[in-house]
Amino acid sequence: MSKETRATPQKSASTPASATVSTPPPPANRSLKDRGNLFEIATKQIEKAARAIDMDPDVWAILAQPKNELITHFPVRMDDGRFEMFKGYRVQHNNLLGPFKGGLRFHQEANLDEMKALAAWMTYKCALHDIPFGGAKGGVKCNPSQLSTRELERVARRFTHALGNNIGAEWDIPAPDVGTNEQVMVWMMDTYMNVVGQMEKNSVRRIVTGKTIAAGGSHGRREATGQGVVHCISEWALEHSKSLDGMHFIVQGFGNVGSYTARLLTKMGAVLVGTGDAGGYIANPEGINPHKLGEHVVKHGTVAGYSNAAALSRGEFFSLDAEIFVPAALELEIGPEEARALKCELIVEGANGPTYPEGEEILLERGVHIIPDILANSGGVVVSYYEWLQNKRSERWERAEVQDRLERRMQKTYAHVRQYAAKRKIDWRTACYGIALERMQTAYHERGIFP
Repeated sequence: MSKETRATPQKSASTPASATVSTPPPPANRSLKDRGNLFEIATKQIEKAARAIDMDPDVWAILAQPKNELITHFPVRMDDGRFEMFKGYRVQHNNLLGPFKGGLRFHQEANLDEMKALAAWMTYKCALHDIPFGGAKGGVKCNPSQLSTRELERVARRFTHALGNNIGAEWDIPAPDVGTNEQVMVWMMDTYMNVVGQMEKNSVRRIVTGKTIAAGGSHGRREATGQGVVHCISEWALEHSKSLDGMHFIVQGFGNVGSYTARLLTKMGAVLVGTGDAGGYIANPEGINPHKLGEHVVKHGTVAGYSNAAALSRGEFFSLDAEIFVPAALELEIGPEEARALKCELIVEGANGPTYPEGEEILLERGVHIIPDILANSGGVVVSYYEWLQNKRSERWERAEVQDRLERRMQKTYAHVRQYAAKRKIDWRTACYGIALERMQTAYHERGIFP
């Protein structure tokens, strides 16, 4: 384990210190590591809420840094017989409310500060929904598109073995994220099951969530994050007396979250007029069929080249006429330039951390509504919790039951955030963090610090 850095010194006895973060807008060709320190940006967002609720500085000092940071290097035999070293991460932010929980991404730009930010966000996401999980995040620095299926399997299995008892069904439970999927989770589960011993194999099936149905996954998990995004949009439309039928929307990123969001919104009558990914951006004012586009992406790996839409630049994409924008790609995509260009009424953050603080300030000044990531994209962890419960109880819930539970949970949390933000006259992101921080602060005050 790497050494933990100490929490930021406090400016006063009652108010957490404010970080000074320089966050330039992200040009299309700028790598993630050059867009700014994601952990510092996340801390700046959370500190704003900590000040709003006048948080106990001792509790903030605990939450300001992760509990554990693991970096591991492990060898993998490639298809040509040579060995290649891979670098893996697992950051465990906090487990006060329950076992560490968080995704596992395979990406060539994976780094420690990114994992720290994502792990912290997961802590507050679970606390916001009152789910008995803590927050974690992990990843392997690799480009999965350049690995064969057999190489990908060996990377997943070797990383699981390298993590060892740093993960566990009641300790730290990974899930899919960028660059990973159900199959990767099944490989991880199988590897872990064969390490713990014959007598315990079936009792640790819940070591990961987001598995295939046959391997113990939950109905409704695959589309859960996109479904949660759509529930938030539906609640917003109901609150503002708007009809989704005929409403235009754009989606950045057409992976699991973006594609399911587009399909579900289109089913409700909304019209997808633009989308894009790392390969390029496309638009059609008459509408894009998300199902046919999904078939194109499966075949070509990108939305670029889709025949029923015109290609456009990243800048042109952000200037499209649409009422709703769903960023569902990677983090730090919406800087000041993008915030000024967007013409939407509502932004629903399907991705984690897509908006710079400076960009958010501009959007709020313009009157754009923002449903933040820790609420909007939380459907995935909600149904992951349901999958974990099903495995623990040796049960299988019907899809309708899972979807009904998710809808009620999202509606309840949405209403709580709306009331909290209105009562305190604060933005929704600050309200989400405020609710989560208050729950955690109460738990710390009641339990105290051992010894």
